[in-house]
Amino acid sequence: INAEYMGCHAALGKTFFKETFDSTWGDRWVQSKAKSDYGKYKVSAGKFYGDKEINQGLQTSEDAKFYAISSKFPEPFDSPDTLVIQFSVKHEQDIDCGGGYVKVAPDFDLEKFEGETKYHIMFGPDICGATKKIHFIFEYKGQ
Repeated sequence: INAEYMGCHAALGKTFFKETFDSTWGDRWVQSKAKSDYGKYKVSAGKFYGDKEINQGLQTSEDAKFYAISSKFPEPFDSPDTLVIQFSVKHEQDIDCGGGYVKVAPDFDLEKFEGETKYHIMFGPDICGATKKIHFIFEYKGQ
């Protein structure tokens, strides 16, 4: 995830998860150890920003790497009637192939998070050559 901001909000204003990537972000996020060659994230506002402190986000630190990091919701919740999940991705380098996805998943060992980890919702941008898409996938009846 190359997330500038990630959060989940119900339409009535209850915030289930909000991340501003302040100085304590490392207490909430766990870098996956599922593969030894995952790249490491750093926190940065990037090259272009309105306010360097407010616009902090996760940034990949190496090209041509896979990345996996996760955080738990502070408390479990039942699906509200309306759920908004929002995050921003800012690609500052020219990439041939890559993506940045958010997965909303059932409980799992955060250190074992990887591409095959089960999820309920997955979405985010995918770039490969001239093809640019947004993936949006719901789990339905286990699939």
